Order: sequence, then C-alpha cells, then structure tokens
Amino acid sequence: MSRSARAQSVSRESAAGVAMLTLQRSHKRNALSAALVGELRAALAEADADGSIRVIAIQGAGTDFCAGADLEEIAATQTRGLEAGLTDARHLGALFREIRQASRPVVAIVRGRALGGGCGLATACDLVLASETATFGYPEVHLGFVPALVMALLRRKVGESAAFELAVRGHRIDAAEAASIGLVTRVLPDEGFGPAVDRYLRDLARRPPGAVALTKRLFYDIEGADFADAIARGAEVNAAARLSDECRDGVRRFLRKRGD
Repeated sequence: MSRSARAQSVSRESAAGVAMLTLQRSHKRNALSAALVGELRAALAEADADGSIRVIAIQGAGTDFCAGADLEEIAATQTRGLEAGLTDARHLGALFREIRQASRPVVAIVRGRALGGGCGLATACDLVLASETATFGYPEVHLGFVPALVMALLRRKVGESAAFELAVRGHRIDAAEAASIGLVTRVLPDEGFGPAVDRYLRDLARRPPGAVALTKRLFYDIEGADFADAIARGAEVNAAARLSDECRDGVRRFLRKRGD
C-alpha cells in the first residue's frame, strides 16, 4: 500500500486500484473548512488522473464522516459581506461538481454522523456505503441557514417530497431510512464494516475502467434530457463502447467460453 502525505486536512492511501481519501479533522468531526475542501478537490483530481486508480473513496477520520460546514468560518464570512459568502459557497459547489465529473466512481464511506455539508458531500458521491449506526441529515434550518448547495443533488437522488422534508424539518435519519429513500446505496453491519467496505471497493475496482467511465458519463449526461435524446445518446455510447478493446476482449472471452 502506498501513502501520499498531503497537507494536514486530507490524506490518501492507494491499494488494489482504490484511492482512499480521508478527511483528517477528527477534532472538529471533519468539518468542511475552506482548506479541507481545497485539499479534497486537489486529492480528487490527482486520484482521477492516476492511471492505476479505478475507484475513489472518501471517508472521515475518527468516529464521524463529516459534521458539516466549519461554523467558525461561516461566522467569519458573515462579517465580510455577500461576496465572501459567495466565494466560499462556490468553492464547495465546485467540489460537488468535480465529484460528478470524475471519470472514476466516487464512493462515500460513512460511519457516525454525516450532517449538513457532510451529508451533502455523501450525496454528491456516486455511491454511499453506510454503517448501520450512521446518521444523516440537513439540520441547517435550525440555524436559520439553508442546505442550498446540495438541493439540486438531493432532489434528484431522493425525490421532491423526501428532499423537501429533509430540508425544512432538519431532522436526522438513520442509515436504514436513508437507504429506503435512496440517499444510501448499501447499509453494512458495524461489526466487520471495514473489511466489508474493502471487499466492495476492490470488487468494483475489478470492473473494466473504460466501461465504468462511459457508464458514469452517460448516466449524468442524460439527466434532464427528454426520452428521445437520452435514447440517442445511449446509442452513441453503445456504438463507441463496442469498439473498445475492453469490449472486444470481453465478447471474445464470452464466445470462446460458450464454445467450450
């Protein structure tokens, strides 16, 4: 296993095609400071550009995934006016976009609390693996704040009614409920959580990377398209995929095996 020592807020470990990015602010429950967001954006770009990496995972150090925005930094922007807040918000919004734009699947590994911006970070990921005792929520409304950056993602993932309730009630939900509404991909037992996550990520990393990249791109490219346009885009990807070396090899192996 290789380890790249980044700046203090984010670390990276890589093994078996999986890059694990770890938020390293456990003393603040991995709250999203501007420095952490910047380091995470850089680590994500670095991992996505690494030809040996097939899957990118994000987890939090300590007992929690991420408790949300760093409220001390939020308070500081309140004294500097609208432009300061807008700059800070756009910085986090860029991270959410870049997760979607990455060619590799990005997986959130959630233990403990994923709240506010931390829940937004998990929601921005392509897949979410949660421990059975993990909790999720957008409590911003209790502070007179709004979970604004995640709204576009949240509506798409869980639907209008569930998204609206999460935003206006600000209540917490457990992993089972989060999975039932589509916020979480899989809930795994606390006992053996680490090894189960490792098996899932390594299995995903064994998938042909070109096919996975095309799948992810198509999945998000057809968002908002009408049915005919989505089918047309799918036909283009189908035609391109069948000419790839991965697909040629896969079809050849299948036909040879069937003929045995």
